Amino acid sequence: MKFGPLAVFSGNANPGLAREIARILGQPLGDMEVSRFKDGEVQVKINDSVRGKDVFLIQPTCHPVNEHLVELLIMIDAFRRGSAGRVVAVLPYYGYARQDRKARGREPITAKLVANLITVAGANRVLAIDLHTDQIQGFFDIPLDHLPARRILIEYFRDCGFGGEDTVIVSPDVGGVNEVKRIADELGSSLAIIAKRRTRPNTSEVMEIIGDLDGKRAIMVDDMIDTGGTIASGAEALLSRGVRSVHVAATHAVLSGPALERLSTEAIDSIVLTDTIPLTPDHRLDKMVVLSVAPLLAEAVQRIHNSESVSATIGDIAPSQGRLQF
Repeated sequence: MKFGPLAVFSGNANPGLAREIARILGQPLGDMEVSRFKDGEVQVKINDSVRGKDVFLIQPTCHPVNEHLVELLIMIDAFRRGSAGRVVAVLPYYGYARQDRKARGREPITAKLVANLITVAGANRVLAIDLHTDQIQGFFDIPLDHLPARRILIEYFRDCGFGGEDTVIVSPDVGGVNEVKRIADELGSSLAIIAKRRTRPNTSEVMEIIGDLDGKRAIMVDDMIDTGGTIASGAEALLSRGVRSVHVAATHAVLSGPALERLSTEAIDSIVLTDTIPLTPDHRLDKMVVLSVAPLLAEAVQRIHNSESVSATIGDIAPSQGRLQF
């Protein structure tokens, strides 16, 4: 199905990323004001005509999560009522993703609730990067395109000389094994897994590490870094088991609470992040490298607009068949 002209708009969550996506696409960023009434309510004013247009709205639901989520919902509603041909919610980071199941009685499944809110607000499609769990894709009753950031990370580490038998790719938990295995396959490296026990939210304990570590450079890969506890304790555990250096890679730099203090540990040599969440100068360390997801998102936006396959954007590789080898 062919939609009207492409239009890119941004909320307040990550305007820098939105401007770069629009620049790559050769499009001006749409004119929209997102402000507050005196009592804090969100006010949205779209200054461009969007009638019949294919609107892509860039808005990660990062800190402050509730503020940016409500902004997203109200902006979607404004575009729907402005007769946009289609509204695609581009969520480089999907907040509330960790509440994706009932681990105990009387708990909400907030990842599903947020999916419902986005759908009811009037979004026709969603584009996201590295959802916390794959099952979230099934929470949406509208089409969702899920982009992994591994292509960006793989290219960076390959350019830096990582890979082969000298390198081990580490998953900080069992849940991330499949994604980390793909990175290990692409770099021609071995895989290791950290088995941990989570005693309460944002608190974990390393129990064991599975894999050959001795004398290797370790790259610990996760979808996000929140308080940094898992990463810091994992790095120290890796060093105690014989790796010669630890490097960290994550897509989403949530970095809340004591994260910067924990990541400052000498156990971590470098930290590679992406700009799905904006990083202010006071949230950066000298050993941090920030890679842009703008080219990845811009390519996906163009393909969605042209009704082309988005899977070609991923540059995916099939995971190796059979049992995992360590």
